[in-house]
Amino acid sequence: MHADRIEATYLIETPLAPAKVAEVMAGEQSCGTFTRVHGETDDLRARARAIVESVEKLDVAETPALPNSWLERQRNSGPWQRARVTISFPTGNIGANLPTLAATVAGNLYDLGEVTGLRLESLRLPQAYRDRFDRPVHGIAGTRRLTGVADGPLVGSILKPNVGLSAEETGDLVGTLCAAGLDFIKDDEICADPVHAPLAQRIPAVMDRVRRHQDRTGKHVMVAFNITDETDAMRRHADLVEREGGSCIMVSLNWCGHSAVQTLRRHSGLVLHGHRNGFGALSRHPLLGIGFDAYQALWRLAGVDHMHVHGLDGKFAQPDAEVIDGARACLAPLAYDAPPLPPGERVGVRGTHGVDLGKPDTPTPADTSMQRAPLTPTLSPGGRGDVGDVVMPAFSSGQWAGTVPVTWEAVGTADLLFMSGGGIMAHPDGPDAGVRSIRQAWDAVRAGRRLEDAAAEQPELRHALDFFGRKG
Repeated sequence: MHADRIEATYLIETPLAPAKVAEVMAGEQSCGTFTRVHGETDDLRARARAIVESVEKLDVAETPALPNSWLERQRNSGPWQRARVTISFPTGNIGANLPTLAATVAGNLYDLGEVTGLRLESLRLPQAYRDRFDRPVHGIAGTRRLTGVADGPLVGSILKPNVGLSAEETGDLVGTLCAAGLDFIKDDEICADPVHAPLAQRIPAVMDRVRRHQDRTGKHVMVAFNITDETDAMRRHADLVEREGGSCIMVSLNWCGHSAVQTLRRHSGLVLHGHRNGFGALSRHPLLGIGFDAYQALWRLAGVDHMHVHGLDGKFAQPDAEVIDGARACLAPLAYDAPPLPPGERVGVRGTHGVDLGKPDTPTPADTSMQRAPLTPTLSPGGRGDVGDVVMPAFSSGQWAGTVPVTWEAVGTADLLFMSGGGIMAHPDGPDAGVRSIRQAWDAVRAGRRLEDAAAEQPELRHALDFFGRKG
């Protein structure tokens, strides 16, 4: 593969010859159309055309995956051949332009009459092209440093009830969760700037409790404030979070858009927590939309630090295999020819980054001045920093102590956010016991122990298994 080209791999379904359809796709998304036009010279084609790199025939279906009026007008009745197609595009057609990159690899292809199914599965980017875009400012290592968690997963929770609490009630709940021993707390995606708890009131109320907890214990709990809004408002919200001593902001990626997230990334040095709500509309049909591997690649080019991947054995419809593949994609360098990760930033199998914080996991009060200092961007757009290229996968949805073993077995690393709502808040002995039960589960699996054996010695874990296990 040439350093001046990117590759996109698709799953397609068509009643026509897949190789011919692949050429239509390549022409549609580069310099061609349904017929050669004036000015489309051989030289222009050589510079600007997309190239079909491979076509692999797969299975044949008796009925189409999706309706198609164009094929109906052609009186085409199948059968419907499925194939995997890889097309390369010259980066010169796109430039360092994220919306145009998305439009190139995932634009009008979905409307082509020749297909009854089309799904973008993956992207392969050369390092030289990847370097022209934003990187995470903090990533895994920076998130660990800010929270003082040198080893193991970050244990987090989601504020529940999702909406309806006042700013002060939200602050009180955050204070309770901080005292329970959490590393990370986030807003729900549907709670951004509601009239009953506007961000202008909620951010100061929450950060008051976070600062009090930090003054007592030396522990900075990272709170991801949902600042999803129009672009200028998001910048104002981010500035308020920073003034109040916060460390993280969250945005609903699909509804803000690539450009808004890029703008926010370049404006703020806060940890950027990317929430993918709505991704099911883009991905749930196996022959339509975009797979998570390609999806996360585009958002990582916008500079996010965290990406949601859902959870194993969770409450959503996504297969566990997709969750696993998504987490592994987040933990891998984005470019296919990426250099090795810097020392201390390598994601290890059966381990963690093991970041040297220069202090214990729970820092002393003397350490808090570093954590409460203003967070200014450490990277220029497209610049290189010391946090590597990987992002922290966020596991959530139906998670509790009992889903820890399958997570560890599948992913083999503790470089992740493990978030639990009901698994913490509904623990029969209270939220602090819920947090301890999850930490006990992680300690057990990383030591090669069965949860049942560890639970015999730890009542919080035992009660979680008894209570939530029956519900399962």
